[in-house]
Amino acid sequence: MDEARREIDALGLAASLGAVGSVAAAGGLITARRLSWYDNLEKPGFTPPPAIFGPVWAVLYASQAVAAWLVWRGDAAGGRYDVPALSSYWVQLSLNLAWSLLFFGLRRPAWALLEICVLWVAVAMTIREFARRHRFAAALLLPYLAWVTYAVALNAAIWHRNR
Repeated sequence: MDEARREIDALGLAASLGAVGSVAAAGGLITARRLSWYDNLEKPGFTPPPAIFGPVWAVLYASQAVAAWLVWRGDAAGGRYDVPALSSYWVQLSLNLAWSLLFFGLRRPAWALLEICVLWVAVAMTIREFARRHRFAAALLLPYLAWVTYAVALNAAIWHRNR
């Protein structure tokens, strides 16, 4: 691999990590401002301890960034870009942030429940699109889909207990 290609790859990875980091930071700010509200909600027994959220999301966001970079990198090397794969990725990443806004920012668990179901579909579609381009990139998103599946159940239980 030539030096120019390595530089482009490094910049692409940095951009992918930066974009995901921005979404994570924005979601974190929204969430942090409403933690006292969340702490006072009635939650199901399968709610994880608060200390687990940060590490889990760090791994999930890093995996998303690397997965998107792998798809982009494969496309960039071939001189063509897979618009459906990368578009579905950006849609699901935007929906990820929207969930934080709805659930924590607006304190609307019912709206967030509807939105997270759409997010689940968007993540599944992104996995399908990534698998067409780079199987490992798609595999990197499977833990994220599992977490979103769990989050749907948690969101539903919280909404049901607090309506």
